[in-house]
Amino acid sequence: MTGLPDFLADWFISRGWSIHPHQQAMLDRADDPALLLIAPTGGGKTLAGFLPTLCELGVNPSAGLHTLYISPLKALAADIKRNLLMPVTEMGLDIRIEDRTGDTSYTQKRRQRADPPHILLTTPESLALMTSYEDAPRIFAGLKRVVIDEVHALAESKRGDQLFLALSRLQALCPGLRRVGLSATVEDPAAIARLMARHPDPCAILHADPGPEPDIAMLDVPDPPPWAGGGAAHAIPAVLDEVRRHKTTLIFHNTRAQAEIFFHNLWLANEDALPIGIHHGSLDRVQRERVESAMQRGALRAVVCTGSLDLGLDWGDVDLVIQIGAPKNVKRLVQRIGRANHRYNAPSKARLVPANRFEVVECRAALEAVRERDLDGEPRGPGPLDVLCQHVLITACAGPFDADALYAEVTAAGPYAALSRADFDDCLDFCATGGYALRAYDQWQRLKQRPDGLWQLRDPRAARLIRMNIGTIQDTDLLKVRLHKSRGGAPLGEVEEGFAASLTKGDTFLIGGQIVRYEGLREMIVEVSRDAARKPKIAVFGGTKFATSTQLSQRILAMLGQDDWPDLPDHTRDWLRLQREVSRMPRAERLLIESFPHEGREHACIYGFAGRNAQQTLGLILSKRMEEMGLDPLGFVSTDYATLIWGLEPLTDASGLFEIGALRAGLDRWLAGNAMMKRTFRASATIAGLINRNSPGSRKSGRQATMSSDILYDTLAKYDPDHLLMRITRTEAMRGLVDFQRIEEMAARIDGRIDLLRLKRVTPLAAPLFLEAGRVPIRASGEERLLAEETARLMETAGLTPL
Repeated sequence: MTGLPDFLADWFISRGWSIHPHQQAMLDRADDPALLLIAPTGGGKTLAGFLPTLCELGVNPSAGLHTLYISPLKALAADIKRNLLMPVTEMGLDIRIEDRTGDTSYTQKRRQRADPPHILLTTPESLALMTSYEDAPRIFAGLKRVVIDEVHALAESKRGDQLFLALSRLQALCPGLRRVGLSATVEDPAAIARLMARHPDPCAILHADPGPEPDIAMLDVPDPPPWAGGGAAHAIPAVLDEVRRHKTTLIFHNTRAQAEIFFHNLWLANEDALPIGIHHGSLDRVQRERVESAMQRGALRAVVCTGSLDLGLDWGDVDLVIQIGAPKNVKRLVQRIGRANHRYNAPSKARLVPANRFEVVECRAALEAVRERDLDGEPRGPGPLDVLCQHVLITACAGPFDADALYAEVTAAGPYAALSRADFDDCLDFCATGGYALRAYDQWQRLKQRPDGLWQLRDPRAARLIRMNIGTIQDTDLLKVRLHKSRGGAPLGEVEEGFAASLTKGDTFLIGGQIVRYEGLREMIVEVSRDAARKPKIAVFGGTKFATSTQLSQRILAMLGQDDWPDLPDHTRDWLRLQREVSRMPRAERLLIESFPHEGREHACIYGFAGRNAQQTLGLILSKRMEEMGLDPLGFVSTDYATLIWGLEPLTDASGLFEIGALRAGLDRWLAGNAMMKRTFRASATIAGLINRNSPGSRKSGRQATMSSDILYDTLAKYDPDHLLMRITRTEAMRGLVDFQRIEEMAARIDGRIDLLRLKRVTPLAAPLFLEAGRVPIRASGEERLLAEETARLMETAGLTPL
């Protein structure tokens, strides 16, 4: 297909448009089995993905499902539906377009199964659910194309693993299925292409013209940033000035709590009463949709937001993006920058606001990386086995299956191409019996093998329960927040169950930009009333605190190694110069440790530049090692670039402290009894189907799910430590929460080259760590020694002498 049909060519002319080269290339290669298009934001990549579908359905109309569009966000699917309906209506095409997400009504979902539309827009979770039905072969019988939007965002998580397994299922049902991936920001296109294609088939990669360089810089703020913290309150007057000068400004934050705080402070300073909204994933859907609608109408001058607006949504006349706080990841920053001037060949405009002094350096490094188009990304590793277990159960819901055929199907999915048959059989056995320690319990005996060798559900009624728990997104500890007006009070959003448990009646907190007063908990609903008169607590929302990427950390180290820093503001340059005079600068190939006394305690500051999660893990392991060395550590605090440990005795010898074998052994000892392992187990057990959060007529609270999973974890740890889920838990903990790979990379980078400096006082680079929140106390002999010393002083003051 090289030319546009008349109806499509006329539509382009009526809009005053001409087809872009990459859009034409997508038409020319419409029959490719797999194709990955990388095009800049605003480059019409979504339309490029749909052009072959519009041509085929416009020239040769057919009944049934033709194209499946998969989005990482429900809001993005709804937005694409609106945008796609416009050309279809204007061209007069008889094409039904519908979306199917968690927000779609039960009645509409039933109708879609009976009579699928030509184009269905959905999410990975809804697709997995559709493949679980017995009539899936009929639903997908005419499917020709699958378009995966923002494929990079899915490829980075378990949602992507679930999606690629579902694609293999679709390919088995529709052998001629063509796959298309769309993305604006990909650091390793070849890696994404390997995931996109049916393994081992190739996937072609199309690169569109990247367009003009973005207009990016640090926001000029008169006041220097604080030494620590992430609120950026010092920049609010300058941010408001930018909002006044632009049509619509998106103000991005890395966490939902930071967005709430900034919105609250911004609104207090908004003397002009500019219309400003807030948008993040923990807000109620109605409130989010209200903000989205206002953006489309151009009724908002600014929106304070998080990653909920990262991806391809095209709303309003956004002409400026402001990133509050260091982006932590260059690829994420590029994605956010692309939200401004969402037009082809129009430069995006963005300003960065460091929230604290060190983030000035990090933001400068990120700006340089964007200008050099040097994107970052961490390797994903093989497909996780908990997702595979869920896929086996989904397959069983659809009907009897042959294990050999399913293994071949699974290994055709990119993330599972290297899956061993032994691991597959372990997953199958787990789904059938629960594993060695649990096989005596009927509730986990879910599959059985028939005499003809096929596997099927032991009880067909189990399909309903499995379908109710499909998905890899973990929201295990979120409670709804509603206004306490009546039983049907207006919903505001969600907060973590642990935060709700810390509240007493009368406490206030921020949600949706307003201060609310906690009234009580009723039927797992946090009931609140409005109360604008008091200083609020900071609500705890679901979400992840980003860690600085490996590549960005390397850039920061390279910057610190410069002779001088002429591009940095005076206050930051003077700070770094003073560090060099008092101590020395960290270097990429050596590990700097500063040891110094401060306020009656001994401190050791380790500059690992390994990211927040790894530095936190390092603090846990090293404090334990220092305890064994008799240094009596009392606590530690970690940032993305350093860990500060304080105690009673000075660190004077670091030899052997960072030997990788000893670090790994220390991690193993710490993990064995750590609550984090139980949290990780709970998440994997829920995905794998061992624990059901949802059941007909009820949903377990986070506390109930925790009790169930803790009992299971303790049982398996004692009686079956090599159980599949225990192995999965360790892998997940090492790869995710503790990020031990970053510690291994650091150890390999320094290769035993450690500079331990004994100094007389706290250093300029270490000083901000004393102001960091989240200090972790250590309950060990150091604390006991302090208690004994204090007791002795009290006895002496009281005139008593030791016996």
